[in-house]
Order: sequence, then structure tokens, then C-alpha cells
Amino acid sequence: MADQQAEPVFQIQRVYLKEVSLEQPNSPAILLEQEQPQVDIQLAVGHEAVAEGMFEVSVMATVHTKIKDKTVFLIEAKQAGIFEIRHVPEEQLGQVVGIACPQIVYPYLRSNVADVVQRAGFPPVHLAEINFQMLYQQQLEEAAAQAGISAA
Repeated sequence: MADQQAEPVFQIQRVYLKEVSLEQPNSPAILLEQEQPQVDIQLAVGHEAVAEGMFEVSVMATVHTKIKDKTVFLIEAKQAGIFEIRHVPEEQLGQVVGIACPQIVYPYLRSNVADVVQRAGFPPVHLAEINFQMLYQQQLEEAAAQAGISAA
């Protein structure tokens, strides 16, 4: 009964760069090309419980730049945070880990990706702002479609 009466707890324990990789497989020849590269950016959000009331939430970005069919550079980065989340109603927990936590972690990812790309000798790539509420809703709808149910 005490759990139902307790105040909700939401605290950032730590935000950290979990992994990053950069590849330039066609350097130095590709660096002499005059053509503008095509840029493909993919983002994903993940989370898992790591202890009672503790969650790791991560945002991953893959940035692949190419000229014709040759890679200029490929960067993969995962930024994560550990959050203490307690006494939050179960029906709201998904929104906290799927919207609120990624909104906190994402600016760190944006900064780290821009920094790594710039240190590699390229103009920084600035990841666009993300509406995590819309992304979360899309994930719910996709999951419901896969389950054969319409999301309400």
C-alpha cells in the first residue's frame, strides 16, 4: 500500500556515450571527390530495466554518407542514460522511458556525433530535432499493427 501512496520519483543518475564508431573505408581517394555526398541518417530508441526502479534508455544514430556507391564515412553512436523511475503508474511508464528520457539523452548524442564527424575532418553533421512523442506514438501503432490490432 505504501507504494501507491508514495510520490513519483524521476531522477537522472548518469548520461554517457555508450559506444561510437567511425569508418572512412575509401579515404583518402574519396576525399578528393568534388561531388556533394548523400547523407542517410537513421535513429532508434531503446530501453531496459537494469535494476529495481532503474532504467537504461539509449538513443542510437547511424549516419552514412556516400558519393555514388562509395562510402565517405559511416558513424554509429549510442548515447545512454540511467534513470531512476519509481512510483510511476504502469500505464505512464512507457511514456516516461519512450519520450521523456530520450528527450534528455538526445542532445548529448547530437553533440557527440557532430564532434566526432568534425574531428574526422568533415563539416559537422547536425542531427535534426526529434519529436519523441510522435516517434513513440508511431512505435505503438507499428506494434499494434504487427499484433493485428488497431491503435486507439
